[in-house]
Amino acid sequence: QYAPTGLYQPGTITSHTVLNVFGKLVGNRGRYILDNRKTGAVHQEFYKDSDLKIGTVINVWGRKIILCDCDEFTKGYYRTKYGIEDFTPVTYKAPPPPKPEKTFPPYTGFGSEEDSLCSCMGLLLKRPQKDLKKLMEKDRSGMESNILRFLAKLVTDSPIDKDRKFIISYFLSDDTISVFEQSEQNTGILGGKFLERGRIKEPGQELFKSEPSKYFKAQDLFVGARVCFHGHNFLLVDADEYTLNYMEKHANEFSKADIGIVFKKLKDKAEPHSREIRQMFAAGDPAHSKVIEYEPFRNLIASITDGAFSEHEIMTLARYYRVKEEYEMDLHFLLAVAQEQLKKNSFDNFEQLSAVFIYNDREKRGVLPHEMCRTICKSFKLPLADDDLQDLLTMFEDGHKQVEYKKFVDGLNWRKNQISAFQTIKVPLKNEDDSCGKPPPLPVKGIKYLCLLDDLFGKEE
Repeated sequence: QYAPTGLYQPGTITSHTVLNVFGKLVGNRGRYILDNRKTGAVHQEFYKDSDLKIGTVINVWGRKIILCDCDEFTKGYYRTKYGIEDFTPVTYKAPPPPKPEKTFPPYTGFGSEEDSLCSCMGLLLKRPQKDLKKLMEKDRSGMESNILRFLAKLVTDSPIDKDRKFIISYFLSDDTISVFEQSEQNTGILGGKFLERGRIKEPGQELFKSEPSKYFKAQDLFVGARVCFHGHNFLLVDADEYTLNYMEKHANEFSKADIGIVFKKLKDKAEPHSREIRQMFAAGDPAHSKVIEYEPFRNLIASITDGAFSEHEIMTLARYYRVKEEYEMDLHFLLAVAQEQLKKNSFDNFEQLSAVFIYNDREKRGVLPHEMCRTICKSFKLPLADDDLQDLLTMFEDGHKQVEYKKFVDGLNWRKNQISAFQTIKVPLKNEDDSCGKPPPLPVKGIKYLCLLDDLFGKEE
């Protein structure tokens, strides 16, 4: 317990003590006897269990050691024998030192930024890793292109350049952008590829810096947005139907296409002026048809919000409250398109498809619910776009919204009931002017503004 500062030498502590009787009085001769009285014994006190507890400092051969914690058996022993209940451990680990911030040298200009950054990660150079999960999820799959296309024009004062039209394509699989120019007759502009596909940096960033550059994302592109690609300023004036549908289906990623966010934003602006807004919409509908065209609707929303709404947000609102047109489609043409798609993908498992329909028709009525037929087709991985499949099933519904599945399967069977070849119709991108100079079509034809007003302010009594 009271150990010296250093260790005892060998022989210092023994069970038998020896005394030198004559010392150095008789030359080198001496006489030694045992010390029966233990006059030279070293008296030591040893630690007992009562001396040990958490927080105590003990002396271990000259080293001070603090007792910080004990195991469950030891706690039970001291609790039973000495009645100790406080076993709060003593913090003994020093806080970890702060990690040194890893800094990278600035970009040198050679190669891409990602490639140059990989040379700073280790001695063995590795190429930049691509996001393979995103590539597999967002790559083209069947009729899903996963490409957002916008119609754009240059923001310029030049009378020659201001009428040029461009198609901006954003590829969701790798966040790359390509720009193609539409050819116009009698302008001297040939059209074609304007910008090679690749990632585009946002403008206004320093070139030689240590931080990675920011690139354009899908959320930066919407109708009404102004973007700058390598010094060229573009205004996005329209988008194709696939792009609008995709953004509305993934509204959690695209706030401009989220009807909940757009509606709340409009309600905050319009609620204090409910009476004036109702009068404005009523004045825009002199025929009292409860429907207003897109152009006056757009102008009214723009005036209500004082220009705070982008063109895409107005389009989202108009598409949500639009008048659903009665579906009119040539069944012969729709079946021809479906058969051509099935033939290209070598799908001919019609007998088993028909057998599954018959099995699910327990009452043997020859009809099944629309959603059940869609689920069965999906289970067979029918290579048709979901919209086309829905349209086909709607065509074969009876008066009770039940699908006549036998006619449906016979219509798809390109081996037994092949429909004569048809000529593919090229559908131009919406808002694309034709050679006759016709104005671009509107996003929607009519909007049910009364439903919008009722949702904003409640039903008028």
